[in-house]
Amino acid sequence: MALEDVVGEPPAASRAEVGLQRSMHGFGALLITLSCLSPSIGVFLVGSDVIHQAGTSAFICFVAAALLGVAMAAVYGELASAFPGAGGEYTIFGRALGRRWGVVALGMNLLGFSLAQSISGLGVATYLHPFAPTLPIVPVAAALVVVVTLVGILNIRLNAWITGSFLAAEVGALTLLALMGLLHPVRSFDAAVLHPVVLGLHGALQTPALITVGVAMAGGVYAFNGYGAVLFLGEEMHEAPKRIAGVVFLALGLAMVTELLPLLGVLMGAPDLKRLLASDAPILSFIAARSPPWLAGVMSIGIALAIFNAMIAVALVAGRQLYATGRDRLWPDPVSTFLAQIHPRFGSPWTATLVMGAAGLLGCFISQKVLVLILGNGNIALYTGLCLAVLMGRRSGATGHAGYRMPLFPLAPVVALVALAAVVWFDLHDADGAKGLAATVACVVLSLLYYSLVLKRRAAWSYTTPEAAE
Repeated sequence: MALEDVVGEPPAASRAEVGLQRSMHGFGALLITLSCLSPSIGVFLVGSDVIHQAGTSAFICFVAAALLGVAMAAVYGELASAFPGAGGEYTIFGRALGRRWGVVALGMNLLGFSLAQSISGLGVATYLHPFAPTLPIVPVAAALVVVVTLVGILNIRLNAWITGSFLAAEVGALTLLALMGLLHPVRSFDAAVLHPVVLGLHGALQTPALITVGVAMAGGVYAFNGYGAVLFLGEEMHEAPKRIAGVVFLALGLAMVTELLPLLGVLMGAPDLKRLLASDAPILSFIAARSPPWLAGVMSIGIALAIFNAMIAVALVAGRQLYATGRDRLWPDPVSTFLAQIHPRFGSPWTATLVMGAAGLLGCFISQKVLVLILGNGNIALYTGLCLAVLMGRRSGATGHAGYRMPLFPLAPVVALVALAAVVWFDLHDADGAKGLAATVACVVLSLLYYSLVLKRRAAWSYTTPEAAE
């Protein structure tokens, strides 16, 4: 194997003109990152789905996912400080594991970002439905994807302030949700968490099967996914190699507090556990049962706005990843040139953002349960690759210049790999989980085929190292 295939730097690599400029400090990057992670999506959408699937063991699933997140944050921190580029995992995989795996990461992210917009749009439409029952959910979700795509074209600093404003309302709604349950508990922590139950076929409460809990953990992984989104902002962030790891850890820490406490409040404070587990929207059902109608209405609107905010953040990072591929000449020349365009006024990758928005429209026609399974398993594949990348990067010296070096190496990536292997094992023993894994495998295979049949023969393709990121 040639050296250039390992580090992603073929001889005589062409360099594209730098388009993105440093215009943000750590706080602005944190606002966008936390908005992309979106604790509201974790609680109100993913949390509801996991409660449906695994009953009150949802809290255990979330705690396990959060602990995995700590290990993965250390991995993300080291890799992000070494390669703070707009390509994100696509750049990291390519430089640490070889260019073909960079293309695999790209395929996973293009699928993941598109479906994330879809599931968020469907979530907003669901929470607006009580106020306008005649609104069709799928067309409303599609319209929301169009709106956030247009907002994503605006200047990155303006978007940081927009997402920050929405984020404040989101944290307020989550805090209120936690207080509604924790201040007026119906059952103890022991009863709600340590003795989990699920709704059986005949409406009786029963202990969930271990396989059920294991598969639901894949959804829990997605609930905390997003703290690595700062990767894609590395070229627009001042002193990124020094600051970016701190943003990763802070975003995850805030997400843990704003997701675990509200979920615990729901499980401890639900007046009727059977009704909660049987509801199509468990969290919304809890709010309706524990608050007056006007407050439930206000919270529903706040939740919809918070999820909408996450859509804006995802549009920002998705467009930047696709832009990086155009700058690297990953596609046929006319397509690469089109995707690498920077808006002359807003300084944003506007054409790439539009393309990712169009892809997000397609996912609006897929069921939410399928979306969650595909996204959860896609994250598992990416996390596995990141763990291997940090191990290989230390061994080869590719990450030797990183501004952050994780302590107790290689404990974090090894622990994460063991946990990820356990989730995959559970998925293989469940029909729905296996479908999610199959979608992930299909994406990997298609990405490898594109590399082998097209990119391997393209001398023009190379990883671009912008001056702003060096």
